[in-house]
Amino acid sequence: MALKSLDDLINIIELEQLDTTLFRGQNYVTPWKRVFGGQVLGQALNAAYRTVAEDRFAHSLHGYFVLPGDVTRPIIYQVAVTRDGGSFSTRRVTASQNGKAIFVMAVSFQLDQDGFDHQSTIPDVASPGGLQTDVEQIAVIKDFAPRLYKKMMARAQGAIEFRPVENILVPDPDADIDEAIKNVWMKLTAKKELSKPLQQQLLAYTSDYDLLLTAIHPHRGKFDPTKLFIASIDHAMWFHRDFDFNDWLLYAINSPSASNSRGMGIGSIYDQDGKLVSTVVQEGLIRVSKS
Repeated sequence: MALKSLDDLINIIELEQLDTTLFRGQNYVTPWKRVFGGQVLGQALNAAYRTVAEDRFAHSLHGYFVLPGDVTRPIIYQVAVTRDGGSFSTRRVTASQNGKAIFVMAVSFQLDQDGFDHQSTIPDVASPGGLQTDVEQIAVIKDFAPRLYKKMMARAQGAIEFRPVENILVPDPDADIDEAIKNVWMKLTAKKELSKPLQQQLLAYTSDYDLLLTAIHPHRGKFDPTKLFIASIDHAMWFHRDFDFNDWLLYAINSPSASNSRGMGIGSIYDQDGKLVSTVVQEGLIRVSKS
């Protein structure tokens, strides 16, 4: 399935129910011919949500990408009802193709409850209004670096708009060291009234963008980017506060470490009022082909 609009993405995220805890999902057919990790995150969260009471909302998820997914085959999601307590519910989701698990995830849900409240401060970065989209930034290399342009454009889709604060092609000439930091504004490409669960599922999908690319930032110019291979290994996400994805959200990412062919990204997601709505952590495989 192509991903040309927000409606396309919602149709992919929302699964077909086969049985009480069994679901089937179709794929966004990526140019790189492997299932996009964010798609599986969103779909698995959709499956888990379909098995909990309507007054419980996801507050955390922890997933492992076990095998590459085949974009030509549907994915089967089996939900295990682990526990329903007084305030929390826990679910385990296994995504499978050809009888083998390609992804496993635990999700915890909670009733809305009062408690202490504090948060970190949103970074002081440029607002999204005057920034170029990622596609506009990439367009400048189309003629003189067509292979790199094609590889970078592979991430382009029609459901989410991204506006990077920093230039995604070259290091900051004013920085002493090109830090492993990336700030990206993002929002849905079409205004639509969405439920809280679907908002979280769409944000889970989007959270798989840019985390591992941030781990590459300090090394730009030291390798051929057309030979770069990256793949998610694990992904954790916490939902702190409500948000509206129809409005701009800032994805503030840093990479504290890269070693042993792996890179780590930690992301904080804020709304334009500076409210911290989510925290994301991911580690992934990063390799450069020598051939």
